[in-house]
Amino acid sequence: MGKPWLWVLIGYLILVNVIAFTVFGADKIKARKQKWRIPEKTLFLLALLGGGLGAFLGMHMFHHKTKHWYFQVFIPLILVLEIAAGVYLWLHLSGRI
Repeated sequence: MGKPWLWVLIGYLILVNVIAFTVFGADKIKARKQKWRIPEKTLFLLALLGGGLGAFLGMHMFHHKTKHWYFQVFIPLILVLEIAAGVYLWLHLSGRI
């Protein structure tokens, strides 16, 4: 536990992914009920802020935004970039690079 900022980062990532997942689900419910929708910019912003996994899972579990090519391309791309950044950080912190 020598790096408290790391636990803060992990907590943040868990929170933003839960929020992204929940927002995708909420937007799907709103779409079915023909209610006011969450802007697509907000969905992408949540993914870009570290919620790529939550956005990806929400997209596929709720079958939401899966017909839009830009969601099919960019949400997985954001997730891959976030995983790459995480692997880089882990390797850097462990002294392997």
